[in-house]
Amino acid sequence: MKAARWYEAGDIRVEDVPEPQVDDYYDVKVRLHWCGICGSDLHEYLMGPIFIPVGTPHPITGEKAPVILGHEFSGEVVDVAPGVTNVKVGDRVVVEPLVCDDTCPACQSGHENLCVNLGFHGLAGRGGGFADYTTFRHRFVHKIPDSLPYDKAALVEPLAVGYHSLEAGGFQAGMTAVVAGAGTIGLATVESLRALGAKQVIMVQRKSVRQEYAKNSGADVVLDPNECDVVEEIKKRTDGFGADVAFECTGAETVFHKLLDAVHVGGTVVVTSIWEKPVQLDLNDVCIPEKKVVGSIAYCGSDFDNVIELLSSGKIPANGFITKKIALDDIVEEGFKTLTGPEKKKQVKIIVSNNSEELATV
Repeated sequence: MKAARWYEAGDIRVEDVPEPQVDDYYDVKVRLHWCGICGSDLHEYLMGPIFIPVGTPHPITGEKAPVILGHEFSGEVVDVAPGVTNVKVGDRVVVEPLVCDDTCPACQSGHENLCVNLGFHGLAGRGGGFADYTTFRHRFVHKIPDSLPYDKAALVEPLAVGYHSLEAGGFQAGMTAVVAGAGTIGLATVESLRALGAKQVIMVQRKSVRQEYAKNSGADVVLDPNECDVVEEIKKRTDGFGADVAFECTGAETVFHKLLDAVHVGGTVVVTSIWEKPVQLDLNDVCIPEKKVVGSIAYCGSDFDNVIELLSSGKIPANGFITKKIALDDIVEEGFKTLTGPEKKKQVKIIVSNNSEELATV
């Protein structure tokens, strides 16, 4: 079968690899329909390895680079191992791509996203979504309703990242929230905030078409840090007090500091972005006003099922998220190079397929 494999930063190759088969561990086989290119994939392409094991095999998968990429995918079950009961051949599904050991204290407490050996399918080895087929563990395979098309279903994974960040930040209905960065995760966060009852959603985004994307996703206002004092504007819109919670989805140090200033005393900044270099922080800015800085990684528990329900019901519309559909053969030129080139701001989510039925509709 065809698959896109990461060899090193700047080196992704579409090549023929053996087709995976179910076994006692990876016990569900999925014929892939669509898979999105994630910001994490871009980090690996530009600056990797970050999550991808190189030199030493991943402790769970036992594999190292080159690995098949892709973890935001939808497809159809084509085979299951004996004993699998939650899905059957023919089911339409998405996969929660957590690679975890099941035995560490985090896994035992139901927080597999915090596993001490955490990896992701499509980064840690043993397959991924940029291929014809993949196999994974049945406990992480979720059925989707017939009303949810495969292309939109490929958005469940990134939407779940945004959804989970609300839980990490202690968000409650009626709060005012700031989101920085109108990329996929920032927009997913905005739509989750709207679906769960935010009083006001403020987006911080420099001038580009992404400002319109933010408005379309439900932001009440979009602030350009090149055109205004973002912190002062946020305080004006919150009676001088500041926002309840802010979500950092850019990976830019200057933005992080603005968000820390923009939340009120006792407020929370949630860091969802993956960082390529360290950040300097005066801890007195956290300590004295008793502000909280918390991290958010991936998803766990019922996050996937909740997002599937919100997306299929229309409570999270995610309209306009998919800005380009491409064939697997074109993933480097039309995918990674587009998302890292001069036109990158025009894109939200590029999804990829080698499924002839899906490509016939593009």
